[in-house]
This record gives sequence, C-alpha cells and structure tokens, in this order.
Amino acid sequence: MTERATSQTETVEALPATPEQQPIFANLLELYAYDFSHFLALELDETGRFGYRDLPLYWTDPDRYPSLVRVGGKLAGFTLVRMGSRLSGDRGVWDMAEFFVVRGYRRQGIGARVAGDLWRRFPGPWEVRVMEANISAVHFWGKAIERFAGHAIASSRIEKDGASWRVFRFSVSG
Repeated sequence: MTERATSQTETVEALPATPEQQPIFANLLELYAYDFSHFLALELDETGRFGYRDLPLYWTDPDRYPSLVRVGGKLAGFTLVRMGSRLSGDRGVWDMAEFFVVRGYRRQGIGARVAGDLWRRFPGPWEVRVMEANISAVHFWGKAIERFAGHAIASSRIEKDGASWRVFRFSVSG
C-alpha cells in the first residue's frame, strides 16, 4: 500500500482511457459499486464482484467516453461520460454516467476540477443526475457546477424506476 500526500499544485487530469485499461476500470468500478451499495440494493455475483454490465460499450460505442483520473500521475478515480440522457431519452445531452474519485482524494477540490475539465472537453447541453439519498453527492455536484458556471444552477427532482434523483441541467458553450 502506498501512502498518499496531495498538494494543491499537483496536476489533476481526466485522461481518455484505452481499451487496454478496461481491467483498471473493472477494478475501480468495484470500489465505486461498494460505495453505492449503501444507497442501492446491489448484489455481489458468485465471484464476489458487483460487475458493470455496460463497461465494454465504452470502447465500442462512439457516444461513450471513459477517462481515468490521475492526481500527480497517480491513479485516483474514473469518469464515464456518454451522449444521451438516461432519464429523458434526449439523445443530444451529455450525461455524466459515472464519476468516481477514490475516498483519499475527496474533499480537496479534485472532483470539481475533473468535472470542469470534462464539461470544457464536451461542450453543449449537460445533465448531471444524482441519487437524492446520496446527500453528500447532491451537495458536491451543486457546488462543482456553481463553481464552474459562476452561479448556482437549480436542480429538479425526478422519479424514475423507483428512485428519486436530483438533476442539474446546464449548457457549456464551445
């Protein structure tokens, strides 16, 4: 185990991932799913993994974009961005499908920096949906979007498939 020390001057990057890095994503997705098992009834399979069924699509579907988050060159999380809303079905909206920063790198502004970089990389209309039960994530996204936009962006509440979501909608000019 490597001990981590983070400074404000370290480089924070969300680098586009290659197909060879898919096993790294599979490992990180287990940590992500473990965090989410607090909010969702996620079940382990017989191998002791949660799994992520759609992961291979991020290397075959041209509307999906996987990135690995690095801080000072060290692996710190991942992002999965896709074109198309999971909630409304609108095909012209960028969706923050999954976003994960390892716990040791949280509450340091790293997630907000990564999100801002992604929004600049993919200009246009955006939708960021957050499980309403995940109060810290609702707070994080509200602050990250406000920091990026320069003003607060109101969220709306949506019920879908038995879950309650806070949805932030905004547009980024290119």
